[in-house]
Amino acid sequence: MKLKSTLALATLALASTLAGAQQQGVSKNEILIGTILDMSGPLAGYGKQARNGMLLRIDELNEQGSVHGRKLKLVAEDDGYDPKKAVLAAQKLVNSDKVFIVAGHLGTAQNMASMPVQFDKNVVNFFPITAAREMYEPLHKLKYSFAATYYDQMRQGIPKMVKEKNLKKVCVIYQDDDFGLEVLRGGEAGLKSIGMDYAEKTSYKRGATDFSSQVAKMKASGCELVVLGTIIRETIGTIAESRKTGFNPLFYGSSAVYTDLIHKLGGKAMDGLYGAMTVQHPYLDEASQPIRFWANKYKTKFNEDPTVFSAYGYLIIDQFIQAAQKAGPTLTTDSFVKAMDNMTFQPDMFGSPKSNYTATKRLGNDQSRLSQIKDGKWVVVSDYGK
Repeated sequence: MKLKSTLALATLALASTLAGAQQQGVSKNEILIGTILDMSGPLAGYGKQARNGMLLRIDELNEQGSVHGRKLKLVAEDDGYDPKKAVLAAQKLVNSDKVFIVAGHLGTAQNMASMPVQFDKNVVNFFPITAAREMYEPLHKLKYSFAATYYDQMRQGIPKMVKEKNLKKVCVIYQDDDFGLEVLRGGEAGLKSIGMDYAEKTSYKRGATDFSSQVAKMKASGCELVVLGTIIRETIGTIAESRKTGFNPLFYGSSAVYTDLIHKLGGKAMDGLYGAMTVQHPYLDEASQPIRFWANKYKTKFNEDPTVFSAYGYLIIDQFIQAAQKAGPTLTTDSFVKAMDNMTFQPDMFGSPKSNYTATKRLGNDQSRLSQIKDGKWVVVSDYGK
């Protein structure tokens, strides 16, 4: 009898131990967060800034409190903006480091490559830094996205500008890949809603540096608004070539153009460019006192000015903290998903709109607003569309 009792107690103890150890990345005192960023490739600047933003919010939490008694720890892997390396990074994070969640992974193709590795281990892909629809479609239990898509940015914003400016001819120049096609198609959908189509469509291959033929085509068509399915170098190249030839339409880009590098590298010629955005670039002389305070705190810690990618990283961790708090003391993938599926995030100091999630709605918000470069600085010029 005594032997049976001892065995029963041992079995219960083992079951309890196994239950406590069942959720990877969560211990009594710590939650392990993984992220995959480009820290050595073409977007290394962005990756470093996003990581710093994450670390700033983690340090704030760890200094001031905890999530139900648990501190946060970040494990950052470098994929060099290479999908193959992203897979290796995901394998390390979920199999070796055993992180609870992967947050803020930078890049569309990189996320597409690594998500299956995470999902196989029941690890959530939380708020990747990309505005691709694949980050929440098709619906998956472990997908959550915060970024209003390139498609929706164009679909909603272009008709509004056409009406406000009374424009008759809209053209598009786009990168001949999935990103550029999303911008193209979003614009097509928006124009169709007001009975219009592009007057001219012109594309370029990724890596192109000469845009003279594309600009000449759009100029010959008398384009009044040029939609930019471009990123940094191509945006600067297209606008600079246009200015040089006396072609001065309105230029309208997706959130891919919303970076301080446009005006820093392109100079005065970039004044007037419109860019869709949600999270505001944190200039140190920003009129908003909360952003100014935050930007100076960031610069003190990292000895460099923050960017919009720093803000992305900060907000991703901040909203993870809110959801993890709501999930309660017993943090598991299931309890986190349950919390997220009933989660509403209020507008933040960077001007992001209110967002909410459900079991069937994994993109928190599809609205964007508009900024314009004025005197070498992005200035918010419109609120969110209704």
